[in-house]
Amino acid sequence: MIDAAIIGAGPYGLSIAAHLRNSGISYRIFGKPMQSWREHMPKGMMLKSDGFASNLYEPTGAFTLRDFCAEQGIAFHDTEIPVSLDTFAKYGLAFRERFVPDLEEKNVTSVVRLPEGFLLKLDNGEQVYARRVVLAIGITHFKYIPEAFSNLSSEYVTHSYDHHELDRFRGRSVAVIGAGASAIGLAALMNQAGCNVQLIARRPKLEFHSGPTPGKRRSLWQRVRNPQSGLGPNIKSRFYADYPNLFRFFPEDLRVKLVRVTLGPAAGWTSKELFIGIVPTLTGMTPERAEVVGGKVRLTVRSADGSQKT
Repeated sequence: MIDAAIIGAGPYGLSIAAHLRNSGISYRIFGKPMQSWREHMPKGMMLKSDGFASNLYEPTGAFTLRDFCAEQGIAFHDTEIPVSLDTFAKYGLAFRERFVPDLEEKNVTSVVRLPEGFLLKLDNGEQVYARRVVLAIGITHFKYIPEAFSNLSSEYVTHSYDHHELDRFRGRSVAVIGAGASAIGLAALMNQAGCNVQLIARRPKLEFHSGPTPGKRRSLWQRVRNPQSGLGPNIKSRFYADYPNLFRFFPEDLRVKLVRVTLGPAAGWTSKELFIGIVPTLTGMTPERAEVVGGKVRLTVRSADGSQKT
């Protein structure tokens, strides 16, 4: 019986393993390192988080993204240079090599609660007993296809999670559904890849994070009123990001409400110049039904006033 089993080897799983290893707590960690980032995010993507807010964490803080970029000769700035998907994925792999060399690239197929802990079954048939289980699986297993598209095969409808290589869409006509960073960023990158793409969103307006102003320092009043944080410059965001151990003492109903209403769907500032005025967009439209006609998808969308468009 080990103290802890960690399922998932992305930024969170690797960081947790580094802390447990340093503390002498017996653990095992399972998963492919940085798998979602290396296999399920579109090539060419830029992270929404600033450089200073994109670190994996080991207890001493000795290997930040800044440190990795300095070693590799990659340009870095806390806020003004966006972090590329490729850089972040390589940073995660380097972190794994240094701090989590005991990562086991196996999949956990089931978890069963026992009176004294948990029983994990691996894809190689092995059984593992652990007092605690840490799930660090990210968003990998939560992709959702709206009901309006449920009758279409994977030839005609897929989730953004399925696409790392975008060359397959060159010369094709594609509608991207959504108003968040994944939808907007994917549509912009598809356009760059030679795809005839348009974006359809229920929201009446698309939101983008504001970008930095190179060489311009915020005033003292701006820094006091909206202090910088990993979630963006805002005093509430600073509290949520830096004081989670206080946040968790809030009543559950309040915590759930705050998570629901804080921030929300928004694309990174690097997507804005690749999207606005370039990618055709229909906002305030909800997909109502989709059918295949002549080898193409005929999509009917409905606006808030009940009018339809095909």
